[in-house]
Amino acid sequence: MATKEVTIGDISSRSAEAEEAFQGDQMTINMGPSHPATHGVLRLQIELDGETVTKCDPVIGYLHRGDEKIAENMTYNQFVPYTDRLDYIGPIHNNVTFALAVEQLAGLEMPPRCQAIRLVCCEIARLQSHLLGCGVYAMDCGALTAFMYTFTQREKLYSLLEQLCGARFTTSYTRIGGLQRDIPEGWLGNVLKVLNELEPAIDEIDKLMTRNKIFYDRTVGIGTINRDDAIAYGISGPNLRASGVALDLRKDRPYLGYENYDFDVPIGTNGDCYDRWLVRLEEMRQSVRILRQAIDKMPDGPWYAEEAKKVFVPPKAKIMTSMEELIQNFMIVTEGPQIPAGEAYFEAENPKGTLGFYIVSKGGGVPYRLKIRAPSFCNLSILPQMVPGHMVPDIPVLLGSLDFVLGECDR
Repeated sequence: MATKEVTIGDISSRSAEAEEAFQGDQMTINMGPSHPATHGVLRLQIELDGETVTKCDPVIGYLHRGDEKIAENMTYNQFVPYTDRLDYIGPIHNNVTFALAVEQLAGLEMPPRCQAIRLVCCEIARLQSHLLGCGVYAMDCGALTAFMYTFTQREKLYSLLEQLCGARFTTSYTRIGGLQRDIPEGWLGNVLKVLNELEPAIDEIDKLMTRNKIFYDRTVGIGTINRDDAIAYGISGPNLRASGVALDLRKDRPYLGYENYDFDVPIGTNGDCYDRWLVRLEEMRQSVRILRQAIDKMPDGPWYAEEAKKVFVPPKAKIMTSMEELIQNFMIVTEGPQIPAGEAYFEAENPKGTLGFYIVSKGGGVPYRLKIRAPSFCNLSILPQMVPGHMVPDIPVLLGSLDFVLGECDR
């Protein structure tokens, strides 16, 4: 059988411009959206000059679920489980922030015990988030041992949440006007026991990583964000404080009674990957400090707003014995908490940064509009400026230092 020769791409026939492009060192590649490469379904379109990155464009939206539009089609309490799926590394903090935003719109002030329990939940969530962030960050730099330490301690915190509300990961513990239930007997003692085990573990992680030669060389001077850029890009949380900006909403605009607790806000000096590690490490120590104070002075009293009869479902015992409470329960479950018309914005110091909810109400049990200010979305906006000039192996270190989560970024 005769064969036919086919010539493909004769180099000699190329134009001078095409030949120059063909011979150049510039290359465009995609990093992600495969999960292990980029801490979630984040895609980076990067241009390389050899091993050096010259351009970086982050591409998001692969996880988009339309949470903001979903919120406009269900009652306020029905949306609480959806907040778990935003920053799913510290979900119970999202619950609390959303409830505080709605309660601000309704003009509700929670009793001291409710505030203290919510504060304990928020600091547990901060520990959960930072343990994962530091452990995975260490693994991105080639250190697997620290990852094992952090996950061992994080598992104990999950067990605490399971004792509290029956769920480990997606808690849905908060309700508009209060909590799902009061804390169980002996739970605070269990929290204290976990804290006693966590403190030496944090010190051990510090010894393993902070002066480690390889970790030090891979993080010092890498991914530097100066103070002005951090503010201009809307960066918040540990990433902002690592750049020398002393902004912590728990101190500057206290909520949940944070003004009654003694704690320090760690601030970085250089704004590099190393400083972001140090800030999160110290924030865990400060969270333990806050939790010990909260346990020592946990107030008695109601764990929900008793006066909010159109907002909070009454206790089960009253529902079963009183017609008025039975009707109240029926109306709130079917129509949602009755929130007056108006608009409100509330933001809290989420483990990843400033998490905010902007709510517009026309009255009734369903929000008219809802907008989420996601800290990870803003923190990632600096990537096009931060990444160029670094080498390809630096990218996992840069991403790990920002400690973002795509669940709230895409929302």
